[in-house]
Amino acid sequence: MPRIARLDTPGLLHHVMIRGIERRKIFNDNKDRDNFIERMSRLLPETKTQCYAWSFLPNHAHFLFRSGSKGIASLMRRLLTGYAVTYNRRHRRHGQLFQNRYKSVVCQEDSYLLKLVRYIHLNPLRAKIVNDLSELDNYSYSGHKSLMGKVKLEWQDAEYVLCYFGKKAGDARKKYRSYVEKGIELGRRPELVGGGLIRSLGGWDEVKKLRLKGEERIKSDQRILGESKFVTDILSESEYQFSRKYRLKSLGYNFEKVLGRVSDLFELDKDYITGKGRQSDRVMARDLICYFSVNELGMTMVDLARRFDMTPAAVSIAVQRGEKLAKDNNYQVEM
Repeated sequence: MPRIARLDTPGLLHHVMIRGIERRKIFNDNKDRDNFIERMSRLLPETKTQCYAWSFLPNHAHFLFRSGSKGIASLMRRLLTGYAVTYNRRHRRHGQLFQNRYKSVVCQEDSYLLKLVRYIHLNPLRAKIVNDLSELDNYSYSGHKSLMGKVKLEWQDAEYVLCYFGKKAGDARKKYRSYVEKGIELGRRPELVGGGLIRSLGGWDEVKKLRLKGEERIKSDQRILGESKFVTDILSESEYQFSRKYRLKSLGYNFEKVLGRVSDLFELDKDYITGKGRQSDRVMARDLICYFSVNELGMTMVDLARRFDMTPAAVSIAVQRGEKLAKDNNYQVEM
């Protein structure tokens, strides 16, 4: 059976999984693990890849990446090839180390980012490498330790994840830890390790509910974890590799230009739009800016949250409102 092409458009969220051939070990000891981490510390900044979660187990590993401008394939090729050469030399072995290609599932951020962070970071506990959550807090080969503030990793964007739980780091860490603890009883969550119709919709129960509503034609793809519309959008968007975003950027479109465009559309002063307040015209203007910035320019929700002093969750809601506003009124970002 021919391989299915990867979805490797820059800026997508990927749940990446690697596994040893025939389920053999890919990490024999801490020196191997430290070697892999050292490679990530160099390659993630070089490829402008953001890492939100990761965990190592003896024969496999999980990562949650947002791909950089060159996509995820460039990072993984350099990361795995270099590590395999070093591993084979060190352990005096030959041949393939990893099972086939790495697995990469594109994920819908709003629905799955936090679920995947929790799932990935609970792997050492589910595998009984650590005995409880307290041990996981100090486990050196998982991104959970960084989110708990026990260690600072320049290549892991802990702040991005913690922003979903609050503005103050201490409170955010407490809420994050509570969220992780609640996930322990959920078990292995097979729906989070691959796409496809059943997994993307959350299991057969959800599929049955949709079918009772008469929603038979549901778009799915094994490379994507998300709702039907997200799957359709990703497949469509991947065909031209974000060409529109690149074209807009080449024309000089950035946040300031989008702000100016919305300022003209609503006949509102820029400082008024970005200032504090919940006036209806100000909120609508911000909603449209959030939609244009995320959908047209590819800005992250955390970047916008910082600009407007909002939470990423609030930005996500603003993007949804902005999309409806743009479609109802035929607003376009281009002047």
